Amino acid sequence: MDRSSLSELLQKFSRHGRELVRRHLPFAASGAGAARSRAEMMTDMARDLISNRGEASGVAIAADLLRLYETAGESDRATFFAALAAHFNPDRSRLVAAWRRFETDGWSAYPELARATEAPRQELFRRLNLAPGGTAALVRMREQLLGMREMPGVALVETDLAHLLQSWFNRGFLSMQAINWSSPARLLERVIGYEAVHHIRDWTDLRSRLDPPDRRCFAFFHPAMPDDPLIFVEVALTDAVPASIQELLAPDRVPLATEDFTTATFYSISNCQPGLRGISFGHFLIKQVATDLQREIPGLKHFVTLSPIPGFMRWLRTDDPELAQEAEAEGMSHRDRLLARALDYFLEVKDPEGRPIDPVARFHLGNGARLEQLNWMGNSSEKGLRESAGMMVNYLYDLPAVEELHERFANRGAIPIGKPVRQLMTKLESHSKSMEFQG
Repeated sequence: MDRSSLSELLQKFSRHGRELVRRHLPFAASGAGAARSRAEMMTDMARDLISNRGEASGVAIAADLLRLYETAGESDRATFFAALAAHFNPDRSRLVAAWRRFETDGWSAYPELARATEAPRQELFRRLNLAPGGTAALVRMREQLLGMREMPGVALVETDLAHLLQSWFNRGFLSMQAINWSSPARLLERVIGYEAVHHIRDWTDLRSRLDPPDRRCFAFFHPAMPDDPLIFVEVALTDAVPASIQELLAPDRVPLATEDFTTATFYSISNCQPGLRGISFGHFLIKQVATDLQREIPGLKHFVTLSPIPGFMRWLRTDDPELAQEAEAEGMSHRDRLLARALDYFLEVKDPEGRPIDPVARFHLGNGARLEQLNWMGNSSEKGLRESAGMMVNYLYDLPAVEELHERFANRGAIPIGKPVRQLMTKLESHSKSMEFQG
């Protein structure tokens, strides 16, 4: 059965079920239940959805609940989430009894313990997922839950939904597709809107990133959201490791010929769905793109990023406010000091878990890349100067070594560095000693 036929069947199924629902749910009828809040109505519908055994009516209730949720205000949504946290928990007595049986009988009692542990709201989310557009609606719902996570009980609900989304958006369900200038206009509009690293000014700018033979763009899609990318990466095919985004995106640049390609540069990675935050598949995308490009273009030898350093100046303003202030006034005269502090930022400063505090560094080093090159004035835009004093960094993916480097970083926190970074460290150390001697 093709996608359109399945969609039509689901819609008929839902319409039939909705007629059944309206016979039994007084709040579903027009004008009824006006005295009750939307939150109360949604909570009643959630209870009914979980207890309902009819598949047709279940799909209809799920669709109606999601429609009501989409039109509800923030206060009603927060009250609904509070109800899910308070009244859709595992049955305590059943859970205690199952645990006692597990302690007595061992692993043979585990299936019952697993069933007793699961909160009914997880089944609610599964049934909501059956509604047309249910998966995308639940992704949006988690985005809103993340924004309310500090409210009492909301973390419980968000954790359960995240658990399910983690399974539903497993890499095995995702497909990688190329996005090019011939892709549907609606998809291209979303690329413009979702671009999170280097703003796309207009359609001409977009075309310069998708149409030339030395440019590529790839995205992951989920079968339940076939027209909406989850994440996409923009790639430049170059003849050297690029040191600045200005040269890479220059409007008057001359595209390279295929025979000159030696390096694939991942210069922008954009997560498109805030509701999937923390559900990582970007590393799968980079590795698959690298593998496919190497198969397509055997002359490619290097796979690198040209990455921002989004937290550097924020950290520097706290750690060395005087230098930060001087850099914001006139960065060029403090080049060596800023480069040295950037190396500290990457190699010495850690978060509470012992990892680099820079989120982009954690992502690429965790994927098995190495810190290859630090680029002065790699991004001279206003945003680049504000976030990183204009610096950018190259991470290099040495495909045969990726798994080993990933293990070393994950198990020991080891940060591999490339020859250009080592040379920069030696140069800055020599310069520092020279300045001390002169002083």
